[in-house]
Amino acid sequence: MIRDLIVKNRSYRSFYQEVDIKLETLKELVDLARLSASARNAQPLKYILSCEPQRNSLIFAHLTLAAYLKDWSGPGEGERPSAYIIVLGDTEISRFVEYDAGIAAQSILLGATEKDLGGCMIASVDREKLRKTLDIPTRYEILLVLALGKPKEKVVIETVGSGGDTKYWRDSKNVHHVPKHPLDEIIIG
Repeated sequence: MIRDLIVKNRSYRSFYQEVDIKLETLKELVDLARLSASARNAQPLKYILSCEPQRNSLIFAHLTLAAYLKDWSGPGEGERPSAYIIVLGDTEISRFVEYDAGIAAQSILLGATEKDLGGCMIASVDREKLRKTLDIPTRYEILLVLALGKPKEKVVIETVGSGGDTKYWRDSKNVHHVPKHPLDEIIIG
């Protein structure tokens, strides 16, 4: 059921790095994005796929994961993503790509969840350095980086407390807590 996939699809930031993700799997996930809705059906998104450790390291160097976790500098070696999908907007097709990117990213992450993988949608990217590192032509806007792998951490959903704080956090056992507003608070009419 789709609800089960959505609940299981969390933003994972720690992975079993030794669990490989094949290029064919990345292509299957991008195919889900290709089949998803696109504004005006313009289909301006393009993708860079990476599942090779050396290239993954180059990408990882330009990302920031979990900015709310001030005492955590990100996953260490052995806990980093096994693969990445870089979502690009082709500015020669359309300059309005943010909706397409969100839809595509969610389709990819739900597909990954169905394959017992996990991921994280990363917008905190040093785009210019990543562009130079991977020699990405300027016609392509770097929208998101999807980090993928076999999740190594436990992520739980809980209800937002009385103070209304929605910042995620980790407890002393390294369980990642994600506060969500109750349904009756977000439906206003």
